[in-house]
Amino acid sequence: MQKITPFLWFDNQAEEAVNFYTSVFKNSKILSIARYGEAGPGPAGAVMTANFELNGQEFVALNGGPVFKFTEAVSFVVNCETQAEVDHYWEKLSEGGETSRCGWLKDKFGLSWQIVPTVLGELMSAGDPERANRVTQAMLQMDKLDIGVLQAAYEQA
Repeated sequence: MQKITPFLWFDNQAEEAVNFYTSVFKNSKILSIARYGEAGPGPAGAVMTANFELNGQEFVALNGGPVFKFTEAVSFVVNCETQAEVDHYWEKLSEGGETSRCGWLKDKFGLSWQIVPTVLGELMSAGDPERANRVTQAMLQMDKLDIGVLQAAYEQA
């Protein structure tokens, strides 16, 4: 069992969310589902909690009612090796949600994600402040991050 597990509070969409997330990420699965019984507090038979795994990271989803909502104060970073990965996660996770700048998006459940090419960290920390500044300026103009544009900004003479 991992020491820290993200716990996601949904109004009543936990099962839909878990099915969606496990369809988007490879090597993902639903580990267990606990349903409300006659004692409640949710409707009998409805999902209370669902334990699931996305690429080896465990999560728990709860149908806890409309008390709490997701905010951008917490987000999940998806590190992508290729532009095809960036495109895949951006398209799938933003469907029905909303996109923002610098690789950020909210999915249709309101959960925030950052879809980031791993090369971005390398370009930003290569030790050349002028190059890092050009990469930053390019990134600030994008919603979905484009590896080719970021690398071109880095290489610009």
